[in-house]
Amino acid sequence: MQKLDTFDMVLFGGTGDLALRKLVPALYRRHVAGQMGAASRVLAVARTNLTREEYLAQIEATCRKHLAAEEFSDARWRAFAAQVDYVQVDATEARDFKKLCATLEGRDDATRVLFLSTAPSLFTLTCDNLAAAGVVTPKSRVVLEKPLGHDRASADLINRSVGAIFAEQQIYRIDHYLGKETVQNLIALRFGNTLFEPLWRRGRIRHVQITIAEQLGVEGRGQFYEHTGALRDMVQNHLLQLVCILAMEPPTSSDPDAVRDEKLKVLRALRPIVGRDVQNKTVRGQYRAGAVNGQPVPSYLDEAGVAADSTTETFVALKAEIDTWRWAGVPFYLRTGKRLQERLTEIVVTFEDVPHSIFEAAGSNGRTPNRLVIRLQPQESITLTILAKMPGETMRLKPVDLALDLAGTFKEQRLDAYERLLTDVVKGNLTLFMRRDELDAAWRWIDPVREGWAQHDERIKSYVAGSWGPAASSALISRDGFAWQDET
Repeated sequence: MQKLDTFDMVLFGGTGDLALRKLVPALYRRHVAGQMGAASRVLAVARTNLTREEYLAQIEATCRKHLAAEEFSDARWRAFAAQVDYVQVDATEARDFKKLCATLEGRDDATRVLFLSTAPSLFTLTCDNLAAAGVVTPKSRVVLEKPLGHDRASADLINRSVGAIFAEQQIYRIDHYLGKETVQNLIALRFGNTLFEPLWRRGRIRHVQITIAEQLGVEGRGQFYEHTGALRDMVQNHLLQLVCILAMEPPTSSDPDAVRDEKLKVLRALRPIVGRDVQNKTVRGQYRAGAVNGQPVPSYLDEAGVAADSTTETFVALKAEIDTWRWAGVPFYLRTGKRLQERLTEIVVTFEDVPHSIFEAAGSNGRTPNRLVIRLQPQESITLTILAKMPGETMRLKPVDLALDLAGTFKEQRLDAYERLLTDVVKGNLTLFMRRDELDAAWRWIDPVREGWAQHDERIKSYVAGSWGPAASSALISRDGFAWQDET
């Protein structure tokens, strides 16, 4: 595996959940794989008063918990830990950045990655203080975690402020879903094979479903979630990015901007959901007490940090339409929620029936259309459902799955989403990161939905924790004669 250029990975929010659970373990794996050279460093930055030794003890405990036993060894850890340092910096105190500047002194030739895994409200101030302290170099790259703002205006303010310090090619707006192996396979499936291209359009595809379901609740982040909600937290980024990859035209090359140009066209072609359409094409829900995996769980209103009369949505389902020649008339149904029955991220592409069937249908459900099911988690897989003859004298058909066995076919180590994205930042590959105009287009489509909920006083629908969401979600898709994959 190719070794990365020498880099300094500066993790703001270095004691936070993302850094401890995802970023540090990802960097450890890249070190074990031999990609992190001896001169590269990881600098954790946070306002907590810790010594380097205390911080190393903290991340060692976390890595032992989140890494597989065969991945971790004392010798490997000692080698990795030798390249890790900790700097106490309060992002709101300009004078603290002098300590960071001193730690980075003499390393301007190294690629400098400034990963801001902090609250978005600190992005602008942190970048201003970095620039004032002289930390920003021509080889610096800044990584911005979601959510980037809470609406189009706030996102634009952050982008203008960060853009005043960093050039657009230095800004990496991260969405970890785009780093998942199956998302990469989706791109390969679409643009590396001729098989699906003639079918990837209206007249051949009946509808598309995308589901991101979580069993977890807000997990102690009630105060954060109260100001975010499922629409901003999941639809504006993860779900819309998956829509873009599914619906975009073939790019002229694999150049980052060629890919992102096509994704932008999809976002701009999304039909706005405004006025009364908000009531007809969207559903928002909030979980009440129930049971997940047989264990009782509280309602959202009983979570810490949540207002007793909160109307924040923990579930969203909506019907999206793309006004292009390829996709006119093909609905995209998007669904996401917390405290649902399963942890699942899945794309279901349902193809049109044959014009006239000459076969007797098996069972009582009539014809079963061909489906392409792309599962991103928990087990990554791609399955194509076709019809085959049942054994016996009569010509009766039954659905049969053709499954792509990714784990069995490819023995190479699979990169975690953050492993891929962090290495892409060091390499300077922007393909899997959102461009500023992409983000603007996404917010332009999302904002009217929330405005419509407020304008029409759209009542939030409750659903039992451990279910698949409110009944209105099933009604949304059934009005068009379809059903969610888990209901078929």
